[in-house]
Amino acid sequence: MKERIYHVDAFSERPFAGNPAGVCLLDGPKPDGWLRGVAREMNLSETAFLLEEGDGYSLRWFTPAVEVELCGHATLAAAHILWETGRLPGDGTAVFRTLSGELSARRNGGWIVMDFPAEEDMPADAPEMLVRALGGDPRYTGKNRFDYILEFGSEEEIREMRPDYKLLGTVPCRGVIVTAAAAGEYDFVSRFFAPAVGIDEDPVTGSAHCCLGPFWNRRLGRSSFTARQVSARGGTVRVEVRGGRVMLGGQAVTVMEGEVSL
Repeated sequence: MKERIYHVDAFSERPFAGNPAGVCLLDGPKPDGWLRGVAREMNLSETAFLLEEGDGYSLRWFTPAVEVELCGHATLAAAHILWETGRLPGDGTAVFRTLSGELSARRNGGWIVMDFPAEEDMPADAPEMLVRALGGDPRYTGKNRFDYILEFGSEEEIREMRPDYKLLGTVPCRGVIVTAAAAGEYDFVSRFFAPAVGIDEDPVTGSAHCCLGPFWNRRLGRSSFTARQVSARGGTVRVEVRGGRVMLGGQAVTVMEGEVSL
């Protein structure tokens, strides 16, 4: 039996925007080398691999270079495919077992809401090469178990940032979140750079909002936000902080589907 594979644009209501992810529905366990090979062939920031397991699914995420412990947009894409293909009823809950514990997703109108762990940062000194790679003058630098987070003074600084990706790739972390208060209809904006794991800039990063939610909760004293990741493709994320969890809301659209013929 051939595995079905899909190309989904996540955190977008229309094709060719948001963050593209691969979703591969496995008919049985596969060796890690096979999973890595398919992810490299898809050549997207992440490919999600789903294997039915009891009352839920085992879910793993691979970039073209490495396996990652947490990925929001590929989880959104995976949940979208389960509903779109009829593997889950419309009112069902998608349950995923992952390297970051059990995650879940449910539908809310035209949106999918994911229940993720909060990844709160702590203040941290910024390595000299990090500041040089980004340019500008950050107001704050923090770090969680995955990423650095840097706050800047304006949305314009975030939009106009042109990092030195080669230098940024030498910073010892998964990635770098940059953020600022938004000037318009959104509460905050962000971008996410991860050259160390093979992704210069990720278009829309769900897992980064597991940090951004608690960060802006501390800054603004609110628990619910509408955020915009201002990459070239761009995407909107609804964020709600609930104690040690963060609810991430997004939309998704399937762009292509096919079979893995190996």
